[in-house]
Amino acid sequence: MKLEISKTFNSFSWWLPRISVMDWYLTKELIGPFLFGVGLFSSVGVTVGAVFELVRRVTESGLPYTTAIQIFLLKMPYFIVLSFPMSMLLASLMAYSRMSSDSELVALRSCGINIYRLVVPAVIMSLVVTGMTFAMNELVVPAANYQATITLDRALKREKPQFQQKNIFYPEFRKVDKGNGQSEESVLIRLFYAEEFDGKQMKGLTILDRSQSEERKNQTTLNQIISSESAIWNPAQNSWDFFNGTVYIVAPDGSYRNIVRFEHQQLLLPRAPLDLATKARDYGEMNIAQAVEYLNLIRASGDEQKIRKLKVRIQEKYALPFVCIVFGLVGAALGTKPQKTGRATSFGISVMVIFTYYVFSFITSSMGLKAILTPVMAAWLPMICGLGVGGLLLVRASR
Repeated sequence: MKLEISKTFNSFSWWLPRISVMDWYLTKELIGPFLFGVGLFSSVGVTVGAVFELVRRVTESGLPYTTAIQIFLLKMPYFIVLSFPMSMLLASLMAYSRMSSDSELVALRSCGINIYRLVVPAVIMSLVVTGMTFAMNELVVPAANYQATITLDRALKREKPQFQQKNIFYPEFRKVDKGNGQSEESVLIRLFYAEEFDGKQMKGLTILDRSQSEERKNQTTLNQIISSESAIWNPAQNSWDFFNGTVYIVAPDGSYRNIVRFEHQQLLLPRAPLDLATKARDYGEMNIAQAVEYLNLIRASGDEQKIRKLKVRIQEKYALPFVCIVFGLVGAALGTKPQKTGRATSFGISVMVIFTYYVFSFITSSMGLKAILTPVMAAWLPMICGLGVGGLLLVRASR
């Protein structure tokens, strides 16, 4: 039986990846500092970002200790994910610096192994950590952050409904060609406003409906005003049911052409105001799919600043995991230089690199929010520059 299993394994072993002794050795040298970095950076992050606030809540607001511990545990995934790129930098820098200080890299290079081959394990490990970061950012962190917010609100007896209760305001815009060679402009075609929302029914509604004028095709005019006591969404008819209201038909000259009272009337208006009122999550509490869904919801609102901010945040969610590759490459390139570097020096260099990168990332993100850079460039420019710097350092180390 054992012989048959051995033959079967050997017959399929040709396609299995062959890992050399050197790669195993380098990988083991990287794993230890990486785990140390995860523990260190996540501990510092959660202490500054969560523990101090929770202690204040316990002492001043009477937050129960058990609830504080629960919130602390829910906040941990966020800070662990943030520590992955920094830990990858620290791991590669410490591992290669130690091997360089002990002349192990010199011995390997004397056997004909170049620098580019030596950093392959660090790059592969960076790719694995990138996948872990992306998975946790999508599957764990948003849900944990959202649950932490709900738990804190409930404990402080300030539980808020998971929807917007007052002042639901939804403007809808459309591109209109102004003619005479001018570019298209966004023009308001409908304004939806509700004073209150209880999760099912909206109250105190006013809808301003503007449409293109028949006489002037490229201009919009006020068509009608709808005032209603309440309204609910009818999913079966895919429309709104308005109750106890008045429709004011507006003539082209601005006067009321007709006034119609109604007890119940169905109107084919978009569902977007309802979706907007029920989307109460913060950016950090949404994964990419939820953020894209919310972006599609607010596109027609014409709020360019809010749309641009959400686009930048979505691109940053894509770009953040790949920082692991940048830091892994930069750390390996710095560590392979012939030098006598201790752990303290490696940690100091890591802090400097991390600080420089995230300051630059903050600047490009702000430029994206100000429309100086596109959302894609705002999120990916630091990573592109980081890869360029890492490649340049690696080339210089190989000489």
